[in-house]
Amino acid sequence: MTDALDLGPEAFSPEYPRDVVANRPRDAVVRRPHEYAAPDRTIFTLRRNGAHNPQGHEASTRRELARRLAALTGFEFAGEHDPNGTWTGRRYFIPGDTLTSDVAAHLGICGPDDLFGGVVPTDFVATKAITHPLVASGASAPKGWSTEFPRLVAQSVLVGYSAFAKEDALRAGHLLLDRGPLRLKLASGIAGIGQWVVSDEAALVRVLATIADQEIATSGIVIEEHLADVTTHSVGHVRIAELVATYCGTQHMTINNEGAEVYGGSELRVVRGGFNSLLALDLPVEVRLAIAQARVYDDAADRCFPGFFASRRNYDVAQGTDATGRRRSGVLEQSWRVGGASGAEIGALEAFRADASLQSVHAASHELYGDAAVPPAGAVIYFRGVDPRVGALTKFTVVEAYADTR
Repeated sequence: MTDALDLGPEAFSPEYPRDVVANRPRDAVVRRPHEYAAPDRTIFTLRRNGAHNPQGHEASTRRELARRLAALTGFEFAGEHDPNGTWTGRRYFIPGDTLTSDVAAHLGICGPDDLFGGVVPTDFVATKAITHPLVASGASAPKGWSTEFPRLVAQSVLVGYSAFAKEDALRAGHLLLDRGPLRLKLASGIAGIGQWVVSDEAALVRVLATIADQEIATSGIVIEEHLADVTTHSVGHVRIAELVATYCGTQHMTINNEGAEVYGGSELRVVRGGFNSLLALDLPVEVRLAIAQARVYDDAADRCFPGFFASRRNYDVAQGTDATGRRRSGVLEQSWRVGGASGAEIGALEAFRADASLQSVHAASHELYGDAAVPPAGAVIYFRGVDPRVGALTKFTVVEAYADTR
């Protein structure tokens, strides 16, 4: 197992793995507006797996994103997709989850031009479980597991393992505890939920005992080195119709209605175009490292998972201090579906469509818990109310132009 890149002077060499990092066709504008703004293109939302409440904040956010994307592209918005309905013309989907190839094929989704999100060959590929290797060659793994992917991204992620059985998780935890505290993460967890910091083997056993065997076998669990003083960078690329945008930024945490620390929003620097446009900016060296590591992860996914494609690609990159005091950097996970930053992404695309001369914007998404939140003037509100699951919540986005593109 190889350590992630240290945040020292040598870590910022431009010599990233050349067999993985490359300019890709999606960096270029490949379609023209008239190919999309046609009356036979209809946008639908798709609910998340297991979601039943149409009044929740996630469903509300998808509906508002769909409405704004319809206005942006000239497509027609038709609401939640009815699997029993009859439709003519081409459909465009905004799913709550990353879709599997089988589901996508059933819906007529053939490529990234047919959805805002992504498609993977099997469910586990959409989770953070793909990030790390198994603890041993004989360890449990789902069908379709790639040994090549963790090898390709080894220099771009933190030290860790993925496990699909408790005995493998215990073995991995034993190895990592020699380095210091570790972090256990449910592979299916989102927004910082389903994570534990463990400092000794007794605590490791206690936490694993609370997790159902079937949960680990189905979705997997990640055992990873724990960092302190962490900054989480967001690196992403989105494409819808002829519009392409790429960004870097940081996440911030907030306190939810239960007193737990959860995802609270993202502050993004978004440029028109692909990664070449983003890297043309005057960016701090640690941001360039985060971008480079995210691109390695992104390209490895293209290489290792046949049938994978996505129009929304987002990567979380953590930079912090390990137990020995060294600065570390590595990709934590991917998001190939609507996420917390999607309102900011769409806001940036709207700004670029409205002003052809605009090249760079600041786009921020916010999630504020409690009933006293007051969005600033000019904010686009995606949800404001009482969610049946998380309680009072306000979600909004603010977009501002940058004065220059340096």
